[in-house]
Amino acid sequence: MKISIIAVGKLKEKYLKQGIQEYVKRLGAYANVEIIEVPDEKAPENMSEAEMEEVKRKEGERILTKINTDTYIISLEIMGQMVTSEKFAEKLDQLAIHGKSKIAFVIGGSLGLSDEVSRRSDFALSFSKMTLPHQLMRLVLVEQVYRAFRINRGEPYHK
Repeated sequence: MKISIIAVGKLKEKYLKQGIQEYVKRLGAYANVEIIEVPDEKAPENMSEAEMEEVKRKEGERILTKINTDTYIISLEIMGQMVTSEKFAEKLDQLAIHGKSKIAFVIGGSLGLSDEVSRRSDFALSFSKMTLPHQLMRLVLVEQVYRAFRINRGEPYHK
């Protein structure tokens, strides 16, 4: 399976980079994982609704250039579906069974995803109704993907 994580913005925090690298290394036994960063759009503090939509649109265009037509897209969105780790593992397993060998997870910038990206998404996933830093979501996501592979193979992993 080929998994891409397409994320807006450059990750600067060393501790997050280290955690992500560790899980990507662990995932190497199960899948080919690639992390793609697309530039974020400069966004001043006090923006109008129209300006916020324009920022998301520009970031969305950058995201969409990184997605192939044969890729199954899972977007991370606050209003997406919340699932347990076991259901998430089941979802990934079902995708593999049905021949979806290319999966891209999409993490938007600080304002979220554009409507265009949301429409292109095959499945909207939410980790919480709370707003979480998009940089932190990369680490949470790779950990949950790793956990899903362990669950699907019946291998032990801490609860």
